[in-house]
This record gives sequence, C-alpha cells and structure tokens, in this order.
Amino acid sequence: VNGMLTHEYGTASSIKSRVNRLSVLGAITSTQQRLKMYNRTPKNGLILYCGEIITEDGKEKKLVVDFEPFKPIGTTMYLCDNKFHCEDLQELLEGDDRYGFIIMDGNGSLYGVIEGNRREVLHKFGVELPKKHGRGGQSALRFARLRLEKRANYVRKVSEIATQIFIPNGRQPSVQGLIIAGSADFKTELTTSALFDNRL
Repeated sequence: VNGMLTHEYGTASSIKSRVNRLSVLGAITSTQQRLKMYNRTPKNGLILYCGEIITEDGKEKKLVVDFEPFKPIGTTMYLCDNKFHCEDLQELLEGDDRYGFIIMDGNGSLYGVIEGNRREVLHKFGVELPKKHGRGGQSALRFARLRLEKRANYVRKVSEIATQIFIPNGRQPSVQGLIIAGSADFKTELTTSALFDNRL
C-alpha cells in the first residue's frame, strides 16, 4: 500500500490546481503517517479515511479515521474524491445469512462457508478411489465389490465430517442452508444416504 501511495504522491504533484494539489498531497502524507502505526494489516482488514471537512463553524479541518471492521472486508480500494465512500461499510452492516458448502468428487472433498461476499474453507481432504475396469477375470466381481465398499466408506466419511463441521454442538446447525456441489453420482449418494444428517 505504501508503494502505491508513493506513486500516487508523484502523480498528484502534477495536479494543476494549487488548492487541490495541496489537499491531495496533504491527505496522502497523513495517510502514510497513519499507516506507520500498523506493523501488519489487522485480521479483518483496515479502513482508513483521510480528508478535509468543514466544521460547524465553517472552518476546514483535516480528518483522519482508521479502524478495523468487525467483519472481514474483502475489498481493496483507493479513491480520491470530494466525499468519503462508505458503500462497503454499509454492506458489512447488512445481515448476512451463513451457508455451508460441500464440494465432493472422486478426488476428495472440500467444506466451507459463505457469508455475504466472504467465503472460507473450513476443511478438505483427498481420497483415492479405485476406477472401474474390465480386467480381473474371475476377480472382476471382487474388484467391483471392493470399489463399491470404498465409495460407501468415502460417502460415510464425508457425512460424518459434515456433521462435525456444520453441527458443532450436536443440536443446531451453524449454517442457514447447505450447498452440495461436485460429481453428480457422489452428490446423489451423499444426500440419499441414511448416514447424512437430515438436519443439514
């Protein structure tokens, strides 16, 4: 961010209007000074507003406001304008439902949650399932049975982990709904399985 602000400082130096140039350069300098107070970006991101406002008695006053939002903000924005842009903050205040998702196929499964414009991967694991093949002669039935057993074990594992992740207290799901994506065969097997918790 500091590199971008240094570049903007160089660009702003060529603004023709003296008043605008001094305002923009002053705001960039104040922003750089405020950023020096942070060793690293806070967990939920950082929101920083800097500019000049008109006070109630009609005088100009420089205002620098910085804070960590209460929810993660997934936007990077630098704007130089005649007003403070608060649209992304407004989105944070809107109530977001939390949905879980499971993506599963023959290579593994991934579990996560979506909340507003934010998504988070909670768990993932890989699996090696035997493929269908026409070889084996007398062993073909045994290979087919082993393949079906491994698929059933995989579906059971996906179901058990889904319950652990999305019903952590054992009583109430922690998500509003569940989205299941991936291979059609596995999705059908999972949702029709008696092992899959019907609260999800």
